[in-house]
Amino acid sequence: MHTSRWAVLAYVAIIIFGCLAAVPSVLPQGMREQFTSILPFKPVTLGLDLRGGSHLVLEVDGAGLQKARLNTLLDDTRRVLRGERVSASSARISGNAVTVSIADAADREKVLPKLQELATPVSTIGFGGAAPEVEVTTNADVVTLAITEAGLADRMTKAVEQSLEIIRNRVDQVGVAEPLIQRIGSNRILVQLPGLQDPTRLRELLGSTAQMSFHMLDQTADVTQPPPRGVDILPGANDGNKYPVESRVAISGERLDDAKVGFDQRTNQPVVDFTFDSLGARQFAEITRENVGRPFAIVLDGKVLTAPVINEPILGGRGQISGHFTAQEATVLSALLRSGALPAPLTIIEERSVGPNLGSDSIRMGLYTGLAGFALVVVLMVVLYGAWGMIANVGLVLHTALTIGVLGMIGSTLTLPGIAGIILGIGMAVDANILINARIREETEGGAGAMKALDVGFNKAYATILDSNVTTLSGTILLFWLGSGPVRGFAVTMMLGIVISMFTSITVVRLLMREVVVRRKMKKLEIPSLFGGVPHLPTISFMKRRFQAIGFSAFLSISSVVLFFTPGLNYGIDFVGGIQVEAVSKDKIDLATLRHGLEALNLGEVALQDFGNGQSVLIRVQRQPGGEQEQTAALNRVKDAVTTAVPGATLERTEVVGPTVSGELQRSGFLAVGLAMVAILLYIWFRFEWHFAVGAIAVLLLDITKTVGFFALTGVDFNLTAIAALLTMIGYSVNDKVVVYDRMRENLRKYKSMPFSDLIDMSINQVIARCIFTSMATALSLVPMAIWGGETVRSFAWPMIFGVIVATTSSIYIGGPILLFLSRWWKDREASRTTAQQPGTPAA
Repeated sequence: MHTSRWAVLAYVAIIIFGCLAAVPSVLPQGMREQFTSILPFKPVTLGLDLRGGSHLVLEVDGAGLQKARLNTLLDDTRRVLRGERVSASSARISGNAVTVSIADAADREKVLPKLQELATPVSTIGFGGAAPEVEVTTNADVVTLAITEAGLADRMTKAVEQSLEIIRNRVDQVGVAEPLIQRIGSNRILVQLPGLQDPTRLRELLGSTAQMSFHMLDQTADVTQPPPRGVDILPGANDGNKYPVESRVAISGERLDDAKVGFDQRTNQPVVDFTFDSLGARQFAEITRENVGRPFAIVLDGKVLTAPVINEPILGGRGQISGHFTAQEATVLSALLRSGALPAPLTIIEERSVGPNLGSDSIRMGLYTGLAGFALVVVLMVVLYGAWGMIANVGLVLHTALTIGVLGMIGSTLTLPGIAGIILGIGMAVDANILINARIREETEGGAGAMKALDVGFNKAYATILDSNVTTLSGTILLFWLGSGPVRGFAVTMMLGIVISMFTSITVVRLLMREVVVRRKMKKLEIPSLFGGVPHLPTISFMKRRFQAIGFSAFLSISSVVLFFTPGLNYGIDFVGGIQVEAVSKDKIDLATLRHGLEALNLGEVALQDFGNGQSVLIRVQRQPGGEQEQTAALNRVKDAVTTAVPGATLERTEVVGPTVSGELQRSGFLAVGLAMVAILLYIWFRFEWHFAVGAIAVLLLDITKTVGFFALTGVDFNLTAIAALLTMIGYSVNDKVVVYDRMRENLRKYKSMPFSDLIDMSINQVIARCIFTSMATALSLVPMAIWGGETVRSFAWPMIFGVIVATTSSIYIGGPILLFLSRWWKDREASRTTAQQPGTPAA
């Protein structure tokens, strides 16, 4: 129990530093700014679900990027052929390559070195050196130019980097404060915009490639007939007309120098004034001089914005785009033109938005449920351990403060599931204190003095605490690795909570308890409950009822498997894709009118869920056929239908998950569960023996099936939050099993001749109080969140409470019998093998 003075000073410094880091997160805005100006600590960043805003994930169109590169390669190839006076008519795109047929061998020899120059080297990640972007090969008289994998990867990297800069410019120009724009994966970009509730304008801004060009119109072409060669029929962007546009680009949009919003002095309508650079100004002057009296089309992303007639030459390099714009549309268009064209189309594959009112409600609800859960845990510790429970509560307060402080220091974003992770971490942090107090009680009952009971109690509890926390941590790490968005926020807070609880329980609580023992010169360390002494250990024979326990558990698990298929799980949009909208009105919402308006959209299955005294409704629309763009279009139609059916309604939350993201989330969620079980199996096998590991996994499968049956029976949304609950329940369940197994391992060393069934009964009786008390603490921390936490965390809290109950009962009633069966089976197998190997044994 001796701790050096330097170690104590280090612990004090860590606590002071962590608590100071937590202060900015709990201070009002004005005091927070004063505090942060003195000390370099920042408050925890709130996620969009707590302060409101929009979340978009955009994906670079790889197919479009490849097509554009092939077109450029085809143009370059034709240019080389014309430069060497070789016919370019045979050059064409064939699959993912450009092919050229050159019959004359001399021409091939002459052209081939020039074509090889098109194969520019690109850097390759992981292999060093460089690889060609284009691979040039010959087969008889056919020359093939194929884009390599390295070339496509390099092109994608550059496109994403360029898109990042263009998106950042566009967002800055429309004035969104504190945007988060970053690359995720190889071809995706995350855009988070706090405070922007309706991302419609931003969606138009980010989803448009803004490829602008200027073309002459062919006045002889008939838009109702197939166009002649060199002419394209393009739709108008605002008027619904069709225009015969010459395919040849008169002036490229790259020649634009600036664009800004203005107003037409005659009509007072918003317009966009633009200017060309010096080369563009000369080209513009030349074209307008040669084509007076002809219409001139301004084309943006394949649509004609306007097609004015050139009345006179324009020599100043300035022009104007008018097309019956609103002021907002003109602002978006000018921002698009100023920031430049995207190198490839961007598809919005995931969209989520939360209104500021809902965000503030979430903060308030998270704070209230957190305080309520914390208060219940504090009361429980005082009831169980009296004054010694207050020392454990000091550790819990420090645990919470340090968790918030570290979140602020590492710049992590706190989400509503993250708050749930902090609350759950408080409940699970109690486990270490319960283990320690239970061990100290046992040593005291065995006749140990105060200091010896304290020393031995902490030492014996330490290994169990370490094993149980490692198993919980393994599932949480997988959740962080494979999860996304708010679920990763939950994983971060859980990981921090587990690590910090080790520090507060093993160091801070130990030092405080030692200080009390020394200062009071205690001879005997008794830890009574609030109601007096503690009864002796029970002597329940669990193994006698093992067949009934396993039979009942198997019945519940089989029933749960049946429920999994019929009626099945209520999958959330995270896994099946689709649209989810939460609408709030000051008056009671007429669901029949709203349902009629939504069904008239013919979007497939539409589900309405009424809550909030009839003034709030959750609308779910199935995933639409097609890709991500169809989902976005359907969302706009749903929004219009809601505002029409419920005048004055506000859309507090919208979510759109396309087929790409939903499929990935489903795979990663179930992969996380599978990998968590494998990691736990290997760790328990390493720390104990193989039959302990197999027994833990067998019991864990029974626990998981029952929890899945709970989801199917109650209809609670099975989404990413549910996966988080399932993984946390797995960690908690194994935590319970490790405590029981650790006691069995200890007793196996102490009572080598005791029958294994009696040893299992004795071990379970020794830890049954710890299992029940820890479950009570964890459940109590979750109950306020389950009742008042709102829809977002309800699919986490209720399954976790159910999972805690199931895990505790399986640790007491199921884990021991399965371990006994495996042990006896292995001994019988070894005995039969030994008998078979003895000399003189007759052959079977």
